[in-house]
Amino acid sequence: MSKRPSVPDRSPTTLRQRKPTAKPAKGRARGRLSSDEIAEIFRRFAAANPEPKGELEYSNPFTLLVAVVLSAQATDAGVNKATRALFQSADTPAKMLALGEDAVRAHVKTIGLFRAKARNVVLLSDKLIREFGGEVPQDRDALETLPGVGRKTANVVMNVAFGAATMAVDTHVLRVSNRTGLSDGATPLLVEADLLVRIPPKYGVPAHHWLILHGRYVCKARKPECPACLIRDICRYPAKTLD
Repeated sequence: MSKRPSVPDRSPTTLRQRKPTAKPAKGRARGRLSSDEIAEIFRRFAAANPEPKGELEYSNPFTLLVAVVLSAQATDAGVNKATRALFQSADTPAKMLALGEDAVRAHVKTIGLFRAKARNVVLLSDKLIREFGGEVPQDRDALETLPGVGRKTANVVMNVAFGAATMAVDTHVLRVSNRTGLSDGATPLLVEADLLVRIPPKYGVPAHHWLILHGRYVCKARKPECPACLIRDICRYPAKTLD
């Protein structure tokens, strides 16, 4: 792929001036982790899973963008089931636009909010053709001008497609960060600001994958599987499970 994108200024000071967008996550750590503890957490993640991958299926930056837009309030497995046939028919903005909203809607009707998402997929395809030469932009501000694309989606695309050290904070990353002591931020934006400055740079690209996977399969919302957790001795969560 092409060179890594230039990431607009998103320093912690700038990020923390933005208005909070979510309620605080339940279950907080007792204190914040030290820099040495954070480095050890990601050293262990890297040793256990050297090349973490997201679970959405895609073949190029455009299909990744579409898959992430469709994944809002939906499972990756559900999105993959719907997009396999869709991407066989349309894997470029031009093909997606030619397919049309009705056909896109028929492909993704099993996904939540499918009508609005189908409309956004067609609209963003049209905008990519008109304003970006049919290419997915590598800049966050440009990505966020596309219909259906917010900060989290832009961060995922920049990270996965273009190798930028961005941090996409979903419910899993927010929960893991608050429980472990990686961040005490009450909103995705504040957690993102913390993680961008606290995670060692050499782990910056794969870090969000490790945190998402850890939250999805180990540090679960209702009952975290603490006995199986490889960072349980470092984690500051006071309500660890015993079995």
